[in-house]
Amino acid sequence: MMEGMGGMMMSGMGLVWLLVILLLVLGAAALVKYLFFGGGK
Repeated sequence: MMEGMGGMMMSGMGLVWLLVILLLVLGAAALVKYLFFGGGK
């Protein structure tokens, strides 16, 4: 039973990290786009 919970916890953490990385990548892309294409005016 504890092993099952551990597996759920691990996959949950993996999902959270995946979302965090996705947000960071999107944020960085938006920042680059803003700096190079929108911030020069």
